[in-house]
Amino acid sequence: MLDRQLGIIYLLMKKNTVTAAELAERYEVSVRTIYRDIETLSMAGIPVYTRKGKNGGISLTEQFVLDKLLVTEKEQQQILAALQSLEEVGAGPEQDTRKKLGDFFRAEPKKWVAIDFSDWSNRRQQLFEDVRRAILENRVITFDYYGQYGAMSRRTVEPVQLLFKEYTWYLRAFCRDRQAMRLFKLLRMKRVTVLEEMFLLERDGQQEENDMIKDEGDGQCGSCVMYGRTEIMIHIAASEAYRVYDRFEEEEITVLPEHDFLIRMNCLLDDWVYGMLLSFGPSAEVLAPAEVREELKRRLQQTLEQY
Repeated sequence: MLDRQLGIIYLLMKKNTVTAAELAERYEVSVRTIYRDIETLSMAGIPVYTRKGKNGGISLTEQFVLDKLLVTEKEQQQILAALQSLEEVGAGPEQDTRKKLGDFFRAEPKKWVAIDFSDWSNRRQQLFEDVRRAILENRVITFDYYGQYGAMSRRTVEPVQLLFKEYTWYLRAFCRDRQAMRLFKLLRMKRVTVLEEMFLLERDGQQEENDMIKDEGDGQCGSCVMYGRTEIMIHIAASEAYRVYDRFEEEEITVLPEHDFLIRMNCLLDDWVYGMLLSFGPSAEVLAPAEVREELKRRLQQTLEQY
C-alpha cells in the first residue's frame, strides 16, 4: 500500500492531474481504494485534493515540494547514497526507485562506493548472486563444502547474512546438519543450489553474537573451531614497514628504538592468519603465544618436507 501511495505522489508530481479511474487501472485496484489512498495521504499532511467536472481529477497543490517535508538536503543525500550502495551489492531496490526519489529530492546521489564481486572467470559473481537471492527471498540452499583439511560434505542451510571479515567472505547460516548457526567461507562452497523451499525468519532473532558462532573448519562433526579471539605478539623488521602499515591498525603498532615493529593484534586463528604470518618469512617472529609459535613451526616443517 505504501509503495502505491508513493507512486501516486510521484505521478501527480509528473502529470499534475490524474483521474481516480486512471490510478485504479494502473495499480489494479478499485476506484474506492484510490480514494482511500488519497484520504490517507491528506491525513498524513500531503496537500492532495480532488476536482470534479471537466478537466477534473486528483492533484497536488502547486506549492507542494516533497524535499521540504522534514528531510534536509544532507538527509536527502544520505538516503540516495544508501540506496546507491545497496544497488552496488545487489541487495537494494530497483534503480527506478532511486531515480524516483532523486526526482522527488531534485538531487543526484554521489557514487561513493563501487563493488565488484566478479573474478576472472566470472563464476564468483554468480555465486554471490545466488546467495544474495537466497537471503533476500528466505530460500534454503544446498552445497558441497570443503573443510579445512579437505574433507567434503553436503550441507543444507538457511542463509541469514553475507559477512566480510579479515579479507574473506563468509555466509552466516543455520546449518540443518549441525542444527546450529555456522560461518561458511564462500570460496569453499561448491555446486550451490537455491531451492524452492522457503524458511521462516524466527532463527534470525535467535542467532548468537559474531564471536560465538562457529566456523565450519573441517566438515566433520565436532571438529568446528570456536570463533574466539587470540592476542598475538609479533616482532617485524623495519624493512617491512610498507606491509606493516598496509596490514595492521595504528593502535596495534609500536615502533621500537631500532625502527623495527612490535605488533599486538587480536585475531581469529585460521588459515588466513597463519598464511599472513608466514608470508613475512624471516622478517617476522611471533613472540607469543607459544601455541601459535608451535603451529608455525609445524607448518614450516611440513613445507620443508616437500623439498
